[in-house]
Amino acid sequence: MAIAKTVDGTKATLAIDGWLDTQSAPELAAALDELDEGVEELVLDLAALEYVSSAGIRQIVAAHKKTGGKLIVRNVSPEVLEVFRLTGVDGRLNIE
Repeated sequence: MAIAKTVDGTKATLAIDGWLDTQSAPELAAALDELDEGVEELVLDLAALEYVSSAGIRQIVAAHKKTGGKLIVRNVSPEVLEVFRLTGVDGRLNIE
């Protein structure tokens, strides 16, 4: 997995490429911890995300909580969206 981070003022975007699973979820956790306190809006760009496991979903939900619900999830593939639906997180996240 690779994470590309872009910060524009108070908005940060994390583009995730590859698999977000048990082995790579700590990388996302570290990237979230590194975000500046001034970040008010977080975008997760999942255009290149091929797979997400429950460990990855936990990190996405943690990001949602950390931002006080100001998390936007973009470019979700049908396969990843199906996992979100099956786990019930699709109703909690702002998916575009």
